[in-house]
This record gives sequence, C-alpha cells and structure tokens, in this order.
Amino acid sequence: MIIDCYTHVWDSPGQLGRLAPRAGRGEMLSASAGGAGSQSAGTHHAGTHNAGTARHLAAAEQVDATIVLGFKSEYLDAEIPNDAVAAYVRSQPKKLIGFAGIDPSTPALAAEEFERARVELGMKGVSLSPAAQNLHPCSSRAQAVYERAAAAGMPVLFHPGVRIASECVLEFAQPVLLDEVARTFPSMKIVVAHLGYPWVREALVLLAKHEHVFADISWLLHQPWEAYQALLAAHQYGVMDKLLFGSGFPFSSPAQSIETLYGLNHLCGGTNLPRIPREALRGIVERDALGLLGITHVLPVERVSRVAPDLGDDELG
Repeated sequence: MIIDCYTHVWDSPGQLGRLAPRAGRGEMLSASAGGAGSQSAGTHHAGTHNAGTARHLAAAEQVDATIVLGFKSEYLDAEIPNDAVAAYVRSQPKKLIGFAGIDPSTPALAAEEFERARVELGMKGVSLSPAAQNLHPCSSRAQAVYERAAAAGMPVLFHPGVRIASECVLEFAQPVLLDEVARTFPSMKIVVAHLGYPWVREALVLLAKHEHVFADISWLLHQPWEAYQALLAAHQYGVMDKLLFGSGFPFSSPAQSIETLYGLNHLCGGTNLPRIPREALRGIVERDALGLLGITHVLPVERVSRVAPDLGDDELG
C-alpha cells in the first residue's frame, strides 16, 4: 500500500494570491528551495503553471491513494477552493481523498465552511497553515476548528508555511507550538507537513511525545542531504513509524520522491556515515497512513507495487 499524503492541484496561479512565486523566487507552498535531484527555481516556477488535475492524476497512478489538500488564507488572498478539490475527488473516488482548506481567521465563516466541507463535500481532513494565515496555532480561533475536527474524528494537517511568502509569520510555523494543541486535543490526529522543516528536531520530539502526532516527508526530499540527516535522526529517535510518505506534487511526483528516498544512503558511499536501514525507508513508503489517521477509504482491489519494488542492498545503498 502506498499513500501519498501531500499534494495540491489548482486551476491557475491566480488562486495562489501572494503565494505565487515572484520573479527570481521559486518557492511556493514549500519549506525548501530547489527540487528533487537538484531542480532549479525555474522548474518550480513552471510547476506553478502545471498543477492541473490531468497531470496530478497521471502522477497518482503510481500510488494506491492520494490526499489532495485545499488551502485558504485571507491574509495572503489565496484559495484553492474546497469545492474544486471535492469535485476532483468525486471524479476519482477510489484514488483521491480530499482535505478541506480552512482559515480560522473569521470564526463564523470557518465553522460554516468546516461543516459544509464535512457534510456536503465529504472531506476527510482539515488543512491549516498558521504562518500563512497570520494566526497563532493555539489561538481561540484555531482551537474552535480543532474542537470540531476532534469531535468529527478528522485529522488536521499543518503546513509550516516557511518561505512561501515574505508576509508569512515564521514564529507561528514552529512545531513546538503544536505541543499545546496535542495536549489539549490528545485524540485528534495531527500531521506536521515537511517534517516541520526547518525545525526538524522540534518535530521529532513532538512525534516521540504524542501518540497521535505524525509528519509527512514531502519537500524534504528536494534536499537529499537535509533529508538524510532528518531521517537518520528520526531513526535514532525511534519515530520512523510516525513518518508518512508525501510527494509534494506539483513540484515532484511519487515516483521521483520514492527514487530519491531509496537513494539517500548513496550519500554515505565511501564514508563512515551511518546508513538508514532499508526496512525503515520502505516502511515510510508502504505505511498504512489512512489507518493511522483514522480515514475510512475503499482502496482499489489491485494495489500498486511497482513504485516500491523489492530492492536489494546495493540498490538501497
């Protein structure tokens, strides 16, 4: 089973508001610069214009199911509409799972949109970005969303929001701020996107401390050396079982991301650096993320296996 836990689609860059890349700047909805292997900022800028459903669906053929994230930020005039995400998900209900983009900034609107997304649109989770929404994650407005999510059994994914726009509030992106959220709502499933980059160590401590806090590895693989250090630390912290696979589409595909992941140990070639056990890397790719997040979803009978072959020691480094 391969579940891609972090992807976006949009109709046009205009939906991104001030999240859209500016001249000479390729980062968007990302915690990193560059790309898988060593993609340039120009490649990222091109990806901004190539995030449609046709390309997304082609990439999703490589996995069993894909989570598609809505996004909303009044602060940055950005919205990937929940209606558009839901319509796309309905077109491929066995392959796709929708998470609603909720902005807690206006409590009444957030409450209304949450219920509409849950009941009418059939969304399975919630997508927030405190840094991009100029909102402390422990604020009363945000807590109102958590209360609804916890009561409905819906997981909440947090985008770090680092470097996606100069207006983003970095202090609101720190994973340590989610400790209070996890303590207040211990049964709510939390996903820290991008393993909390650049605060990876904070995120690892959070994973170790709270049973229902997880992290995806999307975007981390754009920087293989950073990814190697982060995943080695996760292995040493004993929290590899809390890591979920995410490709970060449209700037990478599941196939590209898995290839990079399985190649991380090649960085150790000719050195005494410790290697990440291949079983641990495979565990990230093949983890039952839907089960961990409490998401009920009927997968196709024929499950995908070609992306994660039974690689030998040499292939995995």
